[in-house]
Amino acid sequence: MTWKSYNLDQEAQKLVLKHRDKKGVIGQSHKMRTTVAYGLERFWGEQLRLLGKNDAKERTKGEYWRDTWKTFVRVMKNAGIKLPEEDVNGKNTQEIQAYAAKLWDFPIEDQRICLAVLTQLCESLVWWTQRYKKSGDSDAE
Repeated sequence: MTWKSYNLDQEAQKLVLKHRDKKGVIGQSHKMRTTVAYGLERFWGEQLRLLGKNDAKERTKGEYWRDTWKTFVRVMKNAGIKLPEEDVNGKNTQEIQAYAAKLWDFPIEDQRICLAVLTQLCESLVWWTQRYKKSGDSDAE
């Protein structure tokens, strides 16, 4: 495997800037970085959990997770690894199961590559979060 940047730093900066003005949202970058260790399925699923909340602030965090996942899918497609791209309704159990099954069934080598790239994307998100967070915005939110 040879290293290609796929503009991860630029993609991360765009994501942080897009969500910067939504209070408490970009601090999710730290949680994203931690979640990578649990695998693609759990990282992907966090958007569904947050988007399914009744609280608007939580749904806004879910939008950040969703945008990050979609960016990651696009980056991996450019790298030659095709992740599932379809949108999933968080209330539809069959859709959730089908999407998760696709992630579970990914070849182990592709999973490793994806996790390495996702880790780097999240590292960049954390870096840009630290640079662009507004005063009074907590990383713990």
